[in-house]
Amino acid sequence: MKRIAMALAMAAVLLPAAAQTKLKTKNVVVITTDGVRWEDVFRGPDEKLINREMGGVREAFQAQIRADYIRATPAESRAAWMPFLWSTIAQQGQIYGNQDKGSVAHITNTYRFSYPGYNEILTGRFDPQINTNDFGPNPNVTVFEWLHKMPEFKGKVAAFGAWFAYPNIFNRERSGIFVRAQWERPTDEKARAKMTPEEQRLDELFRITMRQWSYEIPDSFLHLAVKDHIKRHKPRVLFVGYGESDAWAHLGRVDQYLRATHLVDGFVRDLWELMQSMKEYRGSTTFIITTDHGRGQLMDWKNHGEKIAGAENIWIAVIGPDTPALGERTNIGPVTQAQIAATVAALLGKDYAGSVKDVGAAINEVVGAKK
Repeated sequence: MKRIAMALAMAAVLLPAAAQTKLKTKNVVVITTDGVRWEDVFRGPDEKLINREMGGVREAFQAQIRADYIRATPAESRAAWMPFLWSTIAQQGQIYGNQDKGSVAHITNTYRFSYPGYNEILTGRFDPQINTNDFGPNPNVTVFEWLHKMPEFKGKVAAFGAWFAYPNIFNRERSGIFVRAQWERPTDEKARAKMTPEEQRLDELFRITMRQWSYEIPDSFLHLAVKDHIKRHKPRVLFVGYGESDAWAHLGRVDQYLRATHLVDGFVRDLWELMQSMKEYRGSTTFIITTDHGRGQLMDWKNHGEKIAGAENIWIAVIGPDTPALGERTNIGPVTQAQIAATVAALLGKDYAGSVKDVGAAINEVVGAKK
């Protein structure tokens, strides 16, 4: 009897903290908006960029952008720009990355662009061999694939992304995860025959829409596809990767970058409210919202990469039933992009960091029973 008690005690020590705590989270959604700067998230949009020279904004539209997003204080400006983040999430969850207040969130990969960033988010580590966005199928197993191998998550893991590279990032062929990305449309006759009216309308939009970018769909199309999938298939682990924020930034259009990010904030609200209205998700779903990389300062705001100072800095927001409502975090130790994968697993009571070598540990402060 003593031996059994001792074994149980040792097991409790070896199990992750999340497994020792009765967690309410049964579903996790990871949402990214590509290349959104921490400076804008916490300080509000940079008014110095709202001009033709630095931000590509024609004079006729500058006043409207200021009216939409610029207020008397940085706190008011950021709330006007990302109202869901700074109302609901700031009040009910946690937000990391405000370096002005002693909170640093950063990537660990040295490349500072998208494929390496998403690999880090999803696998929990930097892989130096992934050094191009055209890398091809990911040799690494993501936490999504790792979970998908478990009976309770089999067939309940999905990924949606605006960008062309997501099928490779998730290694769709090997993983067996449902992945939909870019301008993909159902081509199999049996699949098309089963399309819902909502899917048929979206498919028609895909067919008739002029493509601003061949490698990426509008975030609005992606969002509609995600909502339809949630309603019909009810995934337990979901990834949503919005992309227009980065695409417009590279074109030097700060007005469109701001608008795209504002829309994503609304999309996050929409998904949160949808899922909280469904019995499968209500009170049992955690959202993790982040970005794959930062951007530079002043004229370098358009860019990111190894040579762009500051592009390593990001932000992370979490809201859910097991995340204490600590709001905007201040004067704490740094967190990294590599910790997100283990955090996803820990919220579901799984020890990814203890099972996979050389990955970041979970962010423990977002994985614990609410007080």
